[in-house]
Amino acid sequence: MLDRLNQVMAHIETHLDRQIDAAELARIALTSEFHLRRMFSALAGIPLSEYVRRRRLTVAGAEVLAGERTLLEVAVRHGYGSAEAFARAFRAMHGVGPGEARRTGAVLHSQPRMSFRLVVEGSTTMKYRIVEKDAFRVVGRTARVPLIHEGVNPHIAEMIGGVPPETVQRITELSDQEPEGIVSAVVHLSDSREEGVLLDYYHAVVTGAEAPEDLDVLAVPAGTWAVFENTGPFPQSLQYLWRDVFTEWFPSNPYATRPGPEILRTRPSADWSEATSQLWIPVERTVS
Repeated sequence: MLDRLNQVMAHIETHLDRQIDAAELARIALTSEFHLRRMFSALAGIPLSEYVRRRRLTVAGAEVLAGERTLLEVAVRHGYGSAEAFARAFRAMHGVGPGEARRTGAVLHSQPRMSFRLVVEGSTTMKYRIVEKDAFRVVGRTARVPLIHEGVNPHIAEMIGGVPPETVQRITELSDQEPEGIVSAVVHLSDSREEGVLLDYYHAVVTGAEAPEDLDVLAVPAGTWAVFENTGPFPQSLQYLWRDVFTEWFPSNPYATRPGPEILRTRPSADWSEATSQLWIPVERTVS
């Protein structure tokens, strides 16, 4: 998988002056466009589209300073339909307009070319299993919250704290399959995994039962799930598990993500210092 991602990076570099089709990048990576975007965002920390934009504006910045082409020629060469659109994008990245940059020789920002490599860090193994599940519902309470990478997410904590105990009990009683009991279900609204992006968070159960009208429902179709388990300090070990699934497990296994919620079942110790977690990721087997 890492070799294919580096082929994608090479293709981007040779096509910065023309249209870059995400579907073509997915074909180079031998995976789905959905999985490529999710993998890239998890590994690189920025969305694929944002990386392409920054690389284009990095190259365009060098051409602006070189002065060999007119600003309109530079704009058109890098896919902008007008000098005005190019100027807005240029200023958003570099903090200065292209005309001013050329006149003053301004200091510009640069997005380095990315490549991916495997780093062997130790003897840690990941426990996982593959599960086929029939269609089910995620039923409970939901809120739209920002993604926070480290520490307790205060927006989620506030949302959970606002659910009355009697409502939690009613939700819990609907649980009738794996993963059992109250779970967290996350639906990402974009391919970005950057801090602060919005996602839909469910404090809910997995069930085949009909949901009461006053509860939120997410219908999930039948499919394949990769289930990961770990135990350790809370919430750090859980957040590391999420990271390791995308940076280590997917590049090493013949599976790709598919659309669907990421579901987490957490059982903390009495003082919440540690937790045992089960992370369910919707996947599909890739063609080798």
